[in-house]
Amino acid sequence: MITNITRARQSTASIERLYITMRHMFHRGTYRPTGQSGQIIQDLLLQLNPEIYGSMADSEKVELDGLIYVLDRLPEGITETPYVNFTANEGIDTTKFIPIIPPKRRRLCYRVDDDQMNIEVTRGRSEIYDTLTHLTFLYNEAEKIRARAFNKQTQKINRVWQKIEEIVLEEKKLNTKERDVALMHLSTILGRTFHETQIAYKYFSEENNKEKFFKIIYWMGQTSQQDHNGFKRREITFTSTLRERIGHHIIGERWANDIKKVLADNGLLHRPLHIISANMHSVSNMFYAFEALKKDVTLVSEFDTYKDLSSSKNKALRDAVHEFSHKNGMIFIPDSSGTNIDVQIIDLKKVNLKNTTFSKVEAYPEDVLIVMDYAFGEQAFEVMDELLKPYKTKSTSTMMNVKSISIMGKAGILEGKKGDIMIPNSHIIEGLADNYVFENELKPADFKGSRLGVFEGPMITVLGTSLQNKDLLEYFKNSSWKASGLEMEGGHYQKAIQIASKIRNHIAPDVKVMYAYYASDNPLETGGTLASGGLGLTGVKPTYLITKMILNKILGL
Repeated sequence: MITNITRARQSTASIERLYITMRHMFHRGTYRPTGQSGQIIQDLLLQLNPEIYGSMADSEKVELDGLIYVLDRLPEGITETPYVNFTANEGIDTTKFIPIIPPKRRRLCYRVDDDQMNIEVTRGRSEIYDTLTHLTFLYNEAEKIRARAFNKQTQKINRVWQKIEEIVLEEKKLNTKERDVALMHLSTILGRTFHETQIAYKYFSEENNKEKFFKIIYWMGQTSQQDHNGFKRREITFTSTLRERIGHHIIGERWANDIKKVLADNGLLHRPLHIISANMHSVSNMFYAFEALKKDVTLVSEFDTYKDLSSSKNKALRDAVHEFSHKNGMIFIPDSSGTNIDVQIIDLKKVNLKNTTFSKVEAYPEDVLIVMDYAFGEQAFEVMDELLKPYKTKSTSTMMNVKSISIMGKAGILEGKKGDIMIPNSHIIEGLADNYVFENELKPADFKGSRLGVFEGPMITVLGTSLQNKDLLEYFKNSSWKASGLEMEGGHYQKAIQIASKIRNHIAPDVKVMYAYYASDNPLETGGTLASGGLGLTGVKPTYLITKMILNKILGL
């Protein structure tokens, strides 16, 4: 036990030093990943050896699951660009540059030229640290590839790497046999089996870019070699505008004012308001899906309908619900501020509840729902803090009539499995003395009979999903913290709520709060991290169970 605690403390120290170093680099404005500062960041990440990055610390193997996870969250072409420039929203969206949006992270990026990628930061410090951590992992794996591709003494290209280079630079179209030979060569470079290499190849392969995986690996090794030779030294920079704006709530204030103006313009500002941080489908589907699809909620399987709507094959069904909801009390506010948080406003007076699971509600309620998409890390404090402030115009100041705030999200679970539910009774922000105890209106008993695991306890609001290892997670689980899970936003939301309700008096001190999370991964299980893949349709049941319970409480059922 003492050894585990010592390891956990060492991991905590590594995380704190990582953030201090990255924050220092941010304020300095520039650093080289292979320079002294960059090497400190890389050494600390290797010392921490995060679960999500698998075999990162193994110098003989390139970590493929971690590579897939990282490249899904970084812009396409990032392996080819030795220069990465972090910017604020500085007007590049008005130019002819084509925005690049990573598949699994909503952020705007721009390929400026052959050598430079710009990444636009609008979601606060968490986004910067998260991206820097991913880049550090990427550069670490690139060093492994370079070490195998080039002779250590002479720096001459080896025979196997030459074959990979020919495929990429000559843009060869490979037949089945040629591809198998090439994958065999690539597996030698990666230190992985042929089967593992083939799986990664298939994941990255696209209809018009079959050999994409070869290009990714080649450019990782090539940019590393260019840096090593001093030809094009990799560099990460932060614009002065970004350094000036970060932490000043400029974007969050703009986002919140857009919402309040829509409420005011539609006569909804004085009505009972319920804020729900969730996805952009579960709440609207529960109110509108059955009527829009002409199904009787009492005759069909409720969760089968939600699964149909969640399937990637059924866009027509989702479009039908979307169109119907806009005609029956829902206002959609696409983000134009840069937060990447879309919003739905649902006027329950205009919703026909008869063909829903809430048909027992006798009268049309006065309540108005503000459903906001997920925030990211520290951004949660910014947007919630701004949303709860009074709406001010030149002549008036109107308090927000907030009755409840609900947070539904996905989180890593420490005891249980993917798809289970966590009900927090407190949030502990990792690395700080900010701990928030609250009365959660949701209880484990609310989910009795769901056939899902339901766990109650503290939730750790971590500094980044990439910065956890088993020693630290087991400490959170088995020590007196007895944490049930970890996520990135809950503590920041609760900080904003308590400041608004108990210090600034922007909202009533007795505003009801509801928190529930469904497990997207179990980082303590082998192969159970986020890098092993998403939930898929397994997440439909817990998502809609939590949504249903939140709406039941709001509607008094």
